[in-house]
Amino acid sequence: MNDSAPDDEVPHGPPEGDQRGGEAGPGAPGPLLVPRTPTGHDVVDACLDRLADADHLATDGHVEVYEDVHRGLRDALTALDAPL
Repeated sequence: MNDSAPDDEVPHGPPEGDQRGGEAGPGAPGPLLVPRTPTGHDVVDACLDRLADADHLATDGHVEVYEDVHRGLRDALTALDAPL
């Protein structure tokens, strides 16, 4: 039996030996390690990259980041309808 994960499986936590500094433990903020694939659209990619800013925040700090990303993505979609 092979205990290794398939290459296409998304990681579910920090790799072993991850050193985040500061507080450590089950409730400590840390990166989700969710891979982000570039879309090729600079504005959208910048919004998605902004999601990483929530990695070091406690849960109650995520709302501001998510609202900012949502606003940026909504503006990018609205710009598609703007006359040239």
